[in-house]
Amino acid sequence: MTRLLEQALEAVSRLSPESQDEIARAMLRLAGGEGEPEEIDASHLPAVLEGIAQAKRREFASDAEVEAAFRRFDR
Repeated sequence: MTRLLEQALEAVSRLSPESQDEIARAMLRLAGGEGEPEEIDASHLPAVLEGIAQAKRREFASDAEVEAAFRRFDR
């Protein structure tokens, strides 16, 4: 294990168990070991299905829309 990965795991160990699990799932996906599928809250299902339908229709956000969305996190 590299020193950088050790530092990252040390930082993650200080987070809440929920955040640790979220990061662990992301790491497994990136490493190719998909793990268990993530459950979708029933209240979010319509939005997820609409997003899938939009992707199939190749309806994606523009670069400007994506940039605007990320800028909201800077506030």
